[in-house]
Amino acid sequence: MTVTNADQAATKAAQAGGTVLAPAFDVMDVGRMAVVQDPTGANFCLWQAKNSPGMAVRGEDNAFCWADLSSPDPARAGKFYADLFGWKIVSDEKDPSGYLHIKNGEDFIGGIPPATHRNPNAPPHWLIYIQVADVEAAAAKAGQLGAKIFMPPRKMENVGTMAILADPQGAVFALFKSAR
Repeated sequence: MTVTNADQAATKAAQAGGTVLAPAFDVMDVGRMAVVQDPTGANFCLWQAKNSPGMAVRGEDNAFCWADLSSPDPARAGKFYADLFGWKIVSDEKDPSGYLHIKNGEDFIGGIPPATHRNPNAPPHWLIYIQVADVEAAAAKAGQLGAKIFMPPRKMENVGTMAILADPQGAVFALFKSAR
């Protein structure tokens, strides 16, 4: 997550109940980062840009578009991130699933599925979504390049098409194309 001061953000994360796994450190001349674990066990990094802004491309194919937090305690995790980043955690009364949306300012940036929908044997984690023009084609290409397909492309009515994969080193991510 991008912050203006990685040292201050790491201190704030600890005060909000997180664990600082690696205090802020310089990454050459490109930025400063810290590694944090939220109070429910999900790890993430804080990024303070210097000569590299981090993720600058959004809203177009082959770029980050969303992130879901898998947590055994969505309420506790939601409070932590709200305290740390000022995010709003909101539910949609039209959605009976219990999925919580994460809002940063006016932008919806991710969500927290209900704990009942997560694999209790999987550790808490963030799952990033990459927007693609064609989920089926991108998943097939990733498979040819050595990715493991955990969930083949699946259409969700009025949402879009998604697939969940792991790259050859085991990093898990999702591919997504909006229905809108």
